Amino acid sequence: MLKVIVIGSGNVAHHLVKVLLKAKNIELVQVVARTKNTMTALLSEDQIIFNYQAIKAADVYIVAVSDNAIEEVSNQLPFENRLVVHTSGTSELSILNSKNRKGVFYPLQTFSKSKEVDFSSIPLCLETENMSDYKSLEIIGKAISNKVYAISSEQRKALHVAAVFVNNFTNHLFQIGNQICKENNIPFEILHALILETAAKITQLNPKEAQTGPALRNDTKTIEKHLEFLKNSNYQDIYQLLTQSIQHVAKEL
Repeated sequence: MLKVIVIGSGNVAHHLVKVLLKAKNIELVQVVARTKNTMTALLSEDQIIFNYQAIKAADVYIVAVSDNAIEEVSNQLPFENRLVVHTSGTSELSILNSKNRKGVFYPLQTFSKSKEVDFSSIPLCLETENMSDYKSLEIIGKAISNKVYAISSEQRKALHVAAVFVNNFTNHLFQIGNQICKENNIPFEILHALILETAAKITQLNPKEAQTGPALRNDTKTIEKHLEFLKNSNYQDIYQLLTQSIQHVAKEL
């Protein structure tokens, strides 16, 4: 049985703790949290610590903190030659202190404490400096997910940038759509079916093949009407930029 310690109390740490507690052949030994109340609903108090000096021995230490805090946390760990991994999509292996063996355990998903996730479908991107450590991460990964991948640091950077486009930027567009609906007394839920179908479609079609709309059709009259309707100059800029990008891609088809 592999012993695991999670360091962190944010969104990623919260969901990792929940799934690791249920995982077969995995023992969640401790959680290092800055504030106790963030984890008391999940763990007994004796499993939650604040002082790194009280940290126990484990096979893997998962540093699930913000990118800016990874290096500082890694430097404070009071042991050597143990497997320490971070969960960042962009941070290099080198950000971890060299006194310990290094790795990455990156779950590619958007996490919010208030929203449950099915961890079994979340892609886990793993990287280590040696194969024996990779095997340890792979055991943990396969205990909680059906999708485990060996991904290098350069590949992980590309994935994270792609994820920003398909998740963060897309969600911002949802927010704009929501605001337009709100300003015109339209329930945003009317768009839910369209949003879900758009997401479902690209599991079966290439995104290029799934593209529709006035930009693809070069429907200039509709585009002009939309731009005239949009009074917010920021929305106009985004509309024009995305329209031009869609048309540019369409020419490459």
